[in-house]
Amino acid sequence: MDPVSQAITQWKIPVGAMGKAVIDKIVEYFQWFFDGLSAVLEWLVVGLTDLLLLFPPVALALALAGFAWWYQRSWKLGLGVLAGLLFILNQNLWEQTVQTLVLVLASTVLSMAIGVPLGIWAAHNPRVWRVTQPTLDLMQTLPTFVYLIPILILFGLGAAPALIVTIIFAMPAPVRMTYLGLTTIPKPMLEAGESFGATPRQLLWKVELPAALPAIMAGLTQCIMLSLSMVVFATLIGAPSLGNPVNKALANRNIPLGIEAGLAIVILAIILDRVLAAQRSTRS
Repeated sequence: MDPVSQAITQWKIPVGAMGKAVIDKIVEYFQWFFDGLSAVLEWLVVGLTDLLLLFPPVALALALAGFAWWYQRSWKLGLGVLAGLLFILNQNLWEQTVQTLVLVLASTVLSMAIGVPLGIWAAHNPRVWRVTQPTLDLMQTLPTFVYLIPILILFGLGAAPALIVTIIFAMPAPVRMTYLGLTTIPKPMLEAGESFGATPRQLLWKVELPAALPAIMAGLTQCIMLSLSMVVFATLIGAPSLGNPVNKALANRNIPLGIEAGLAIVILAIILDRVLAAQRSTRS
């Protein structure tokens, strides 16, 4: 190593040690909060999973397929959902699929509940967007393992930390798409609403949100796909999901198990995506 490089490396900036000190202080003063939040989220996810697993798998598959048909008015979609779920059941991966579905839906609901209002706020306040944009960039570009470690320290193992990590990973999508949908509304449309005497709240609910709905729905689809990919990955911190058989297959070089679990993940992703894609196309 040349002298200049050696001199630079000798004066290493202790960012790792400083980060650890910050996390240690957070654990020291706020561990009670993280323990309580973890218990609530764990109860929510595990309770809903256990509730769904009480139903016979075939009956639950029929119910989900019937809901898809009723919601989209497409018997082909309903039949496809039923065939996909029965295939997953045939591969003996039903419990892991239900666990994955619950985590994906819970993280999507929470991500949308946080992301859409934040996107609305950022679209109406340029200062908020100037702060939000780099934060979203950081959330989307930061390697997953970087925030898996502090989340694991704060929340421990299980479904709760997996849910938190998934929300962090998926929430930027609805924020960005909501902001994009609201900021690209034609000005004549807004001026027409204002000319009729609409208040800011009426303008938001009657004009802006309906006009931005396609973009918001696109954000919902992205959020679900990102949640699914992260939930599978979050099995490394104890998430009960289809990621467990995938990791087991990798550890044991079990090619058949890896193919079966991979196909189950693909089928679940297609089911979720097609239902929402049909929703956008039939009601747009």
